[in-house]
Amino acid sequence: MSQYHEPTEELSEKARNITRALLSLKEEIEAVDWYNQRVDVTKDEHLKNILAHNRDEEIEHACMTIEWLRRNMDGWDDELRTYLFTEGDITNLEAGEEEEAEEDQSDLGIGKINK
Repeated sequence: MSQYHEPTEELSEKARNITRALLSLKEEIEAVDWYNQRVDVTKDEHLKNILAHNRDEEIEHACMTIEWLRRNMDGWDDELRTYLFTEGDITNLEAGEEEEAEEDQSDLGIGKINK
């Protein structure tokens, strides 16, 4: 089964590289899950430490791939800037951003007028 849904010969090299990155990201995330489950159930502390180290390496690989996607695929940069390293309810972040944009448009660049 091919990872492509469109004719490969019609896809640009960039699109093929993005597909490679997305597939790699899926594989890294899956590996994180497998190692994390093994860490959770093993009783041997030495093995637990090795598996946790391996899990953390897979997290590193996933993060590196996400950064490549941020630099190379439209949409990633904006979304990561909206949701990463924030506080509060994640589901409200997008709404808060839209409210701020509306406020910025309504002040006409002259600031707030206090009555």
